[in-house]
Amino acid sequence: MSLWQELLLALIQGLTEFLPISSSAHLILFPRLMGWQDQGLAFDVAVHVGTLAAVLLYFRRDLAKMARDWTRSLAGRALTPEARLAWGVLLGTIPVGLSGLLFKDVIETTLRSPLVIALATLAFGLLLWWADRRGRRVRDEYSLDWRDILVIGLAQALALIPGTSRSGITITAGLLLGLTRQGAARFSFLLSIPVIALAGLLKTRDLILGEVPLPWTDLLLGAVVSGIVAYLSIHYFLLLLERVGLLPFVIYRLILGTVLLALFL
Repeated sequence: MSLWQELLLALIQGLTEFLPISSSAHLILFPRLMGWQDQGLAFDVAVHVGTLAAVLLYFRRDLAKMARDWTRSLAGRALTPEARLAWGVLLGTIPVGLSGLLFKDVIETTLRSPLVIALATLAFGLLLWWADRRGRRVRDEYSLDWRDILVIGLAQALALIPGTSRSGITITAGLLLGLTRQGAARFSFLLSIPVIALAGLLKTRDLILGEVPLPWTDLLLGAVVSGIVAYLSIHYFLLLLERVGLLPFVIYRLILGTVLLALFL
């Protein structure tokens, strides 16, 4: 792929990773629709490093408090809200981690079809709309208990289906549990950290075993672009969420899903 094609895909990855519209669907479908060759494993690792850096940087103060209080909880000290939130992030990652290991082959082959992506885009887009309409929106992320964490963690496992959107399905689950839009989105973004890190490590292992020469300059540019765009995406999504709601993303998903059905059926 040319450098400008890789940079465009890095921009798409950074923009869509944290929005409820499915980054995996866009990265699978966009090159296919444009007739480009697959971007390759090394590029996937690079853009994931960029988005991971973005979310770590954005939530650095929250993460510092969570890490401090979580460490203290291991020493037997009382659980603070930050410690409970840290435990929640760790526990909520278990379902998607186990599902990814058990169904890795199916996810990387059968579920990457355009039809699956189109149907998931439509179905989970409608579910997001329903959750936004029906949710009570009276709780924040610090109020989550282990049952809530289990529900959101199981919902996150569904995001292994391309087109679902990891942020979309976890925000949906949070809204159905009564979280505010801000609370659901913030917990979704915190929950993304171990998932992105684990996925990046697995892909890095495959990359090392492959022993393929790497275009380091291109990969660095891709990581930087995806990181900058992802940081801005998080910032403005949280800033505008209460003002504009989730309906624009639902409408986008419905249009995208319909177009994909028309193209690939």
